[in-house]
Amino acid sequence: MVRIRKTAPVNPPEPDLATVVANLQRQLLEQQQETNRLREQLAQLNQRPQVNEVPPPADQVPPVAPPVPDIPRNDGIPIAPAGVPVDLPPVREDLLYERFRRMKASEFEGTMDPIAADNWLIDIQVILDFMRLTEQEKVLCASFALKKDARHWWMTVQMRRDVTAMSWQDFVAEFRTMYYNREVLAVQQDEFANLKQGTMTVMEAVKKFEQLACLCPELVPSETEKVRRMMKMFRTDIAKQVSAGSSPPTLVSDCVSRAIRAEYWINQDKEARAQIFKAKKEEKAIVKQTQSRQSAETNQKGQTNNPAQGSKQSWRTREKGISRDRDSNEITLRRRTIEETRVITLTTRYVRSAERNIWAFAE
Repeated sequence: MVRIRKTAPVNPPEPDLATVVANLQRQLLEQQQETNRLREQLAQLNQRPQVNEVPPPADQVPPVAPPVPDIPRNDGIPIAPAGVPVDLPPVREDLLYERFRRMKASEFEGTMDPIAADNWLIDIQVILDFMRLTEQEKVLCASFALKKDARHWWMTVQMRRDVTAMSWQDFVAEFRTMYYNREVLAVQQDEFANLKQGTMTVMEAVKKFEQLACLCPELVPSETEKVRRMMKMFRTDIAKQVSAGSSPPTLVSDCVSRAIRAEYWINQDKEARAQIFKAKKEEKAIVKQTQSRQSAETNQKGQTNNPAQGSKQSWRTREKGISRDRDSNEITLRRRTIEETRVITLTTRYVRSAERNIWAFAE
């Protein structure tokens, strides 16, 4: 007799936490929709005048409105149809933090540089707008990114006021009050007013200009004023080419594109001039070296032939050195031309003589 071994019962897999939460929210939404539908029907019955109506037969079933389908979102939370007020349960902080962490937002450690603080605020604003969060959720996510000194500052804000109901505008106001120091801003305003391109490229200067303009919006209230200050910032050679023509730039984008093109052609012209100067310098060095070698050879020959007149010839050579320096290059070219002409002449004579010999032999 064979005994059948009993297998141990297998425990079902534990459901995913996100799936359970999504199912619960869906059930709550369906119940809320059903409640709203019943309330609407009850309100319509109360508004209808009381008239002696014939009751419907017992076998006739009253019509029932079809259920409204749920439209799932990317995160699994259903969206209520338009016109139906729904009170969704509050989002858990751990799920919100997980969504925010996946965005890889930069952290803020509490630097007193207003440009760095403004850059972080702009970056975090873009991420929060993309996530489509409420005002309180924006504040909560932004507080997640505060580290070190910035975290201590946020703790003092929490002790002063209730941050659970704080709006995003209030958070920005508190942040700027702390990290937009007035003294530092005054220095930035002076730097913006006296900003010059100097040795910076056009793109580097424009980047610096935009950073300071964000901190000093009152100095550039319009696009025209911004273009005027940018033209004043550029170097003179670039500003002349940008403003040349019958239609000067009126937009910042047009001004920047013209400045980039002007900088490119100015740099090309400088490189061409540098190459010409380098070639001339090398040519002068070669000529000078050749002249020095020729002078040394001449002095050596004079001293060898007549030692008593060596010093006299050296003096004469030095006296005529200036004129020789001027004419040495031309003399060298003439010598080469004469030698080439002599070779061509000899070759021509040899060819003609060979032709005459051939004709004489043929006759």
